[in-house]
Amino acid sequence: MKKQMLLSLAMVALLLASCADTKKKEAEDAAMAEQTEMDEQALRLAEEVSAQAEFENNTVVAIAADNESFSTLVAAIEAADLVDALNVKGPFTVFAPVNEAFAALPEGTVDDLLKEENQASLQSILKYHVISGEYMAADVLKAIEANEGALDITSIQGENLTLTVEEGKVIITDANGNASTVVVADVDASNGVIHAIDKVIMPKS
Repeated sequence: MKKQMLLSLAMVALLLASCADTKKKEAEDAAMAEQTEMDEQALRLAEEVSAQAEFENNTVVAIAADNESFSTLVAAIEAADLVDALNVKGPFTVFAPVNEAFAALPEGTVDDLLKEENQASLQSILKYHVISGEYMAADVLKAIEANEGALDITSIQGENLTLTVEEGKVIITDANGNASTVVVADVDASNGVIHAIDKVIMPKS
């Protein structure tokens, strides 16, 4: 009888120990799973922050700001309060006038456009240089060819531009009949592409 009692007590003790081990293991597994989830969340957050920083450092505005050839354009974008508008996901295709293009405008034109009271006009001009979507040079050439040599596109300003090809170069004709030539193509950005042009194009309104 005494042996049976001792055996029973031993079995109970083993069962209790087993239960305790099981609960301990479950607690350890739960803690490990929680830590793993926290680590994964931290990694995802770090990747998102890194990706956002990479995006912001390579937008069409950021790329233009890093190139001295576009310093007048960047000053105009800032004066027109369009930095945030052009830093979003897009994508955009920007026909970006180089500094010499702005310098070729009638004397005083740029200074007048940069004045606060002319912000609406400046916004209209700059938006006329931007179209929605990312169009690399090869895409543009194919589209022009597919449209019998002349492609009409609509800027985000609302008025049309006409693209043609002369001697292998893309020509942009504005609503007033003035033409500008793409001098550097396919400057890639995180939210689109920049094509440098040699003249400022002007909308009618």
